[in-house]
Amino acid sequence: MTREGILFIISAPSGTGKTTLSKELIDFFPQLRQSVSFTTRPMRAGEVNGRDYHFVSRETFDVMVAAGDFAEWAEVHGNRYGTALETLENARRGGFDLLLDIDCQGAAQIRKSYNRGVFIFILPPSFEELQKRLEGRKTDSPDVIGRRILNARTEVREAVWYDYIVVNEDLSVASANLKSILRAEGCRRERVLPPIAERFGISMEE
Repeated sequence: MTREGILFIISAPSGTGKTTLSKELIDFFPQLRQSVSFTTRPMRAGEVNGRDYHFVSRETFDVMVAAGDFAEWAEVHGNRYGTALETLENARRGGFDLLLDIDCQGAAQIRKSYNRGVFIFILPPSFEELQKRLEGRKTDSPDVIGRRILNARTEVREAVWYDYIVVNEDLSVASANLKSILRAEGCRRERVLPPIAERFGISMEE
């Protein structure tokens, strides 16, 4: 009894803990996989084509854009990144769940072009705490941190259209809340009934 795979889209301001939380979900749920994007940037040492990214030429990427092959795509620092519709459809039909870690603009594109998925926004407890976390990483200059905070003030306004909002004040609590969301979505009537209706003689009509 295989149900359709579920697409989970997670967005959050930089420094909120999205990457750590996403990894915990991947490690916890055996049926959940990380979406692999297409990119035109060169492969870095240690990266594997098809695992980290699908590395393609600019020409190939442009052809895919023209053909409408992407659910979302963007250009960042001169390189293009995109999520293929085929990737999402293969997961849905194959019955495995897919996790997509993406910014608000990309999430909005997917909502419009694909019209499927569960959208989750992760918030920091406050902008002050977010700044402390960014400073604590000791990887960015004060100017970069300032820009990230400004971007975060814009990004949090997008949370109003997401399906779920999780505040990452305590990592273990936020992780537990995310796991609860994924479990609950897997038990939704419209996901569970189709593969078992015939076996149990259940009518799909209310």
